[in-house]
Amino acid sequence: MCVEGDGCEIEGCSSSDEVRTLSGSMSPALKSSPDLHPCKPGHKFRAALLRCRSPTAAAGILSFGNVLNYMDRYTVAGVLLDIQRHYKVSDSGIGLLQTVFICSFMVAAPIFGYLGDRFNRKVILSCGIFFWSIVTLSSSFIGKEYYWLFVLSRGLVGIGESSYSSISPTIIGDLFTNNSRTMMLSVFYLAIPLGSGLGYILGSSAKVAAGDWHWALRVSPVLGITAGTLILIFVPEPKRGVADHLGRIRIRTSWLCDMKALAKNRSYVFSSLASSAVSFATGAFGMWIPLYLARAQVVQKTAEDCTKEICSSKDSLIFGAITCVTGLLGVVIGAATTRLCRQKTERADPLVCAVSMLGSAIFICLIFVVAKKSIVGAYVCIFIGETLLFLNWAITADILMFVVIPTRRATAVAFQSFTSHLLGDAGSPYLIGLISDALQQSYTTSALWRFLSLGYALMLCPFIIVLGGMFFLATALFFLDDREKAEKQLSQMTRPPSTVKVTTT
Repeated sequence: MCVEGDGCEIEGCSSSDEVRTLSGSMSPALKSSPDLHPCKPGHKFRAALLRCRSPTAAAGILSFGNVLNYMDRYTVAGVLLDIQRHYKVSDSGIGLLQTVFICSFMVAAPIFGYLGDRFNRKVILSCGIFFWSIVTLSSSFIGKEYYWLFVLSRGLVGIGESSYSSISPTIIGDLFTNNSRTMMLSVFYLAIPLGSGLGYILGSSAKVAAGDWHWALRVSPVLGITAGTLILIFVPEPKRGVADHLGRIRIRTSWLCDMKALAKNRSYVFSSLASSAVSFATGAFGMWIPLYLARAQVVQKTAEDCTKEICSSKDSLIFGAITCVTGLLGVVIGAATTRLCRQKTERADPLVCAVSMLGSAIFICLIFVVAKKSIVGAYVCIFIGETLLFLNWAITADILMFVVIPTRRATAVAFQSFTSHLLGDAGSPYLIGLISDALQQSYTTSALWRFLSLGYALMLCPFIIVLGGMFFLATALFFLDDREKAEKQLSQMTRPPSTVKVTTT
């Protein structure tokens, strides 16, 4: 039998079992004692609740929350044309929605990273989800004369979602190790393309079902509040670094020391720059590709320019479905390929990322070549290009777990998020819209030129992706050295205080 921390017997446990307490710690199994008393009904319920708080269940709930994070983010993109017509704004004006969201997201990320390394992580996660859910729901009631307030609301949503993206991977990192951690992080990061695709589908479907695009912003908040509640109840708060070693971390480093160490960690720096290239491309694509394909069909005369209150959602639905499928394929293929390649070389993680990035750039270039003549051909290129691009998401997170010690991982994740958004999707949607507007103003405005100008602007993306592939190749050069340094420092931090010598390299 097992014993809970209050001295109550828990039925149905063997003497070798362990029980998780509500604080997330582990209580060692104790032998039966005459001092023990039978469980009361409330205690039995609590015991049943504790049995549900396994690491796998926690990873599943965190992944569900990540799906909702990205689903809420891209619901707006699924009804972008309707928002543009409702508020009567230009391409650059509508691109500002994503830019403001990402700017607030990245500014808040380092703050939540600092908090996540020092305070209860699941409480911070839940509060963040509750916050963005309430703001998203409120934004659906903003009138057409207050576009600036709608833009501001997206900035506030970015702050709430930042807490989740900065902290949740570190909980998974402390619950699993080695290949198990790679697999669970793969599932967690599968939520990015899956949630993004579902965001397009949810936005388009809710708009059509209700006959009003505002309802697209009223579904994800309900799911978000549900996810926040599940995290509070079922997700444990593991000790930092518990999955990486048997000893106890006896010292902690200061925030300034952490930042200096991360700045000197070459694998971390180059992989963060590579992530910026991925964010640049995905941010621009997520915002503009459905609109680009809609304009392509107008040029091909297979569709008419939208003049109705509710515009067609076909392209958003198809793009969302493709994003879901390619996200699943990319994460699964990435995890399997990395595991296979690790048998051949210890540098497999960054090398797989580099090859996938360079291959993705080729097919993304082809999108803009074939879109004018064939929408089907464009979708095929999008499918292959996105699959290759999504290969590296979970692997990049695993690289960080290998080269950064557990006590500074939340800070590392937060600043990697900050860098990737600052140099990536914080500016890419607005920049693409700005270039498109500038090209349209320089020439006679027509359906053909509106299509071509947006395509020329989006051609910047494959060049940025190639640059990201180069950064992953640079990561491969330093990966083994940085991983060895992290392992050495971790072993130093678990020794008795008299033998510890802290390094920051």
